[in-house]
Amino acid sequence: MDVGERIKRMDSWLLDDVCQPLADKLPERLTAFEVGMSCQLGSLLLSAVSIIAVFVLTGMNDFGNMIFNVLVWALCVTFFIGLGRLRVLVQPGKANPLRYMLISVRIISIPFTFYVIYQAITSPAAFSSVMWFNAFSNIVFVVGLYFISCQPRPPQRRAKEEIWGRVVAPEGSGF
Repeated sequence: MDVGERIKRMDSWLLDDVCQPLADKLPERLTAFEVGMSCQLGSLLLSAVSIIAVFVLTGMNDFGNMIFNVLVWALCVTFFIGLGRLRVLVQPGKANPLRYMLISVRIISIPFTFYVIYQAITSPAAFSSVMWFNAFSNIVFVVGLYFISCQPRPPQRRAKEEIWGRVVAPEGSGF
């Protein structure tokens, strides 16, 4: 077994044995896709807070870094909008196509998140809180990706009602 297969098995384990049971325990009205999109939105907000905090701490002197950070955040916003448009592909009772479409993003985002956590741990005290906002943003992003990739629950079946157990109004009675 080569490294690529091991990475895919680890991704499948995280998806099937960690996130899918959590997604299955969600309330009936709340889908895993909605939870994942909420996590993505939270990640965007945490990322925006970290970018604004860097600008405030550095006094907005470095225009090049400021533009780069804002453009990266705009790219994240377009990713969020694109995921929202893919919502129609996730249907109850059918396989989730996003599970396979997002495999590379999930696999790449995990080591990047570990790197950002390392940066937050080793950052100078002045930037520590800013870096932790960025680290939490990446953690929430990964959690959201895994929830979006979970299989949707099959539709609930209604219990058949007995025709004799309910009152049926006669035709033409206006009821």
